[in-house]
Amino acid sequence: MAKISTSSGANGLPIHRIEIPGTRATTILVAFDAGARTESAEENGMAHFLEHLVFKGGQIYDDYRKVNETAERMGGSLNAYTSHDLVAFHITVRAESAVEAIDLLTDFVGRPKLDAEELNKERGVVIQEIQRYKDEPASVAGDLIERAGFGDHPLGRTVLGPEQHIESFSREAIVAFRERRWAGQRGGAFIVGNLEHVPTNGAVDEYFGRFPSLPDAPPSEAPVPFTPVTLVEERDSNQSHLRMLYQPDLDPSDASQRVAFGIYSTLLGGSMGSRLFDEIREQRGLAYSVFAMAHIASDYSALVLGAGLESAKTVEAFTRMKEIVAELATDGPTEEEVERARAYVAGRRVLSFESTNSVAGYAAGRAIVHRESFDPDDAIAAIDAVTFDQVAEAARRVNPEELSIACVGPHEYSEFS
Repeated sequence: MAKISTSSGANGLPIHRIEIPGTRATTILVAFDAGARTESAEENGMAHFLEHLVFKGGQIYDDYRKVNETAERMGGSLNAYTSHDLVAFHITVRAESAVEAIDLLTDFVGRPKLDAEELNKERGVVIQEIQRYKDEPASVAGDLIERAGFGDHPLGRTVLGPEQHIESFSREAIVAFRERRWAGQRGGAFIVGNLEHVPTNGAVDEYFGRFPSLPDAPPSEAPVPFTPVTLVEERDSNQSHLRMLYQPDLDPSDASQRVAFGIYSTLLGGSMGSRLFDEIREQRGLAYSVFAMAHIASDYSALVLGAGLESAKTVEAFTRMKEIVAELATDGPTEEEVERARAYVAGRRVLSFESTNSVAGYAAGRAIVHRESFDPDDAIAAIDAVTFDQVAEAARRVNPEELSIACVGPHEYSEFS
C-alpha cells in the first residue's frame, strides 16, 4: 500500500509524498492549474509556450545544456506537458538521485530565466510543432471537435495556439501570465516511488520554496451551455477522420459518477472488446481505428467518439456509431459487458500504477483539478465498487441526439445533418 504525507511551503505549494514499496525509481512532478483553459483569447498558446521556455535554464542550471546534461548524468527521464487543465513538469530517476533531481527541477521550473534571446529562438520551434499538427488530419480533427463542442470558450481553443500568437508574445506578457497562474495554492509538488533517499528533515521543502509566493490564481472561466455544432474541413483524400462529441448530464464533482462513466466509455469504445471496435471494425470493416473516451474535469464532462477510415465509408460508420450510443442509452449495456469493462479498466489502472510517473500524473489530476484524494489504492477500490446500475445510469446520461460533429476529409456539412 502507498504511504502518503503532505506538507506545505511558505509559498503555499503543497508537497505530497507518495511512498510506493517495491520500486527503485522516484518521480518528482510539479504541476499548476495553468493550462490552456486559463488563457484569455489573446494569450492562447502562452501556457504551452511557457512550458517550453522554462527548459532554457534557471539560476544554477542556467542554460539548456546544463539542464539536459544534468538529467542525463542522473539517468533521468525529464519531460513536461500542457493540457487544457494543467501544466506539469516531471523527472523520473533511480531513487539514489532523487534529491539531485529535485534540485534540478525546482531550479529551472521554480526560477526560470526566461531569457529574451532564447525566447525568440523557441518561437520557431513551437511554430514548427503547430505546423506539424496541421499536417496530421487526426490532430486537426481533434482540434475541430473541441471547437465544435465548446465554441469560443477556452476549452474550444487549441492548446498550442495559432502561429501569429507565438510570433507576438513578449517576455513581459509571459512573465505576467506565470505570475498570475502559477500560484502555489493552485498547484502541487509530488514525490512518488522509492523515498528512501529523500530526507524528512525539511530540506526537500526548501527546494520547493524556490517557487515564488504569488496571490491565489483566479478561477477558470465556467463552461457555457452545450450548443451542438458540425464542422467539416474538406481535404482531397481517400481517408477521413471523424469525431463526435457528447456532453453527458453528470455531476463532475461526483467521483463515483466519473468512475462509472469511465467504465461506460470503455465498453462503448475503449477496448478491443468494446461495441464500437467489435461492430465498426471487426464485423463491418468500416474503420481501421475507432474509439470512445471520456474526459471529465472539475466543471465539465465530454464523451468523444472517433474513427479513422476510408472516406467512402464515413457516413455509414457515423450513422452506426450514433445508433450504438442511442441503443446503450435506451437499452443499457449487458451485465457481461459491464463486468468485462470494469475488469479491463481496473487492470489497466493497476498496470499503469507500476510506473511512478503514472502515479504522479494521476495524483496531480486528482489533487489539482478535482481537489480530491489521490491514493492509488483508493482508485482501484473505486473501480471495483462500481455497480451495474451505476454504469447503466451513465449510459442514460448521454443524450444521443445532442452531439457535435467534426470531420476532416472529402465531405460536406450536409452528409452529417
